[in-house]
Amino acid sequence: MTGTFTEVQQRFLERHQVARLATAGADGRPHVVPICFAMDAESLYSPIDEKPKRVGPTGLKRIRNIQENPRVAVVVDDYSEDWSRLAYLLIRGSAEIVSRGPVHDRALRLLRERYHQYRAMALEERPVLKITPDSVVAWGDIEGGSVS
Repeated sequence: MTGTFTEVQQRFLERHQVARLATAGADGRPHVVPICFAMDAESLYSPIDEKPKRVGPTGLKRIRNIQENPRVAVVVDDYSEDWSRLAYLLIRGSAEIVSRGPVHDRALRLLRERYHQYRAMALEERPVLKITPDSVVAWGDIEGGSVS
């Protein structure tokens, strides 16, 4: 394995545009939201972008939860009515909120390469979540399957 993700796992992640991020605050209550993400061989990055939200970036539940408890999980999956084609990656690790610097710049570059919508957004002043995996569990046929 070169880095956190195997080549097969990286290809599976590259085929998917959305994941689900699970966080929990100090009270242990789970919170799950869909996220856009980009990755390198060792981490996932998810922006706090300009899509409409009810509160500012620092007021988001996922941000507050990570400040209280950096342990997170991310699921990327394939669903099919043909259950022999089900597959997922479960990534457990820790998240940090990155607001500036080389990691932030790299994350924005990766995100803009992956999502053309981010090229028009002013993300430089917004935080990015950096998720560093402790474990990656693959289930099902992540080499084939459908894209959900």
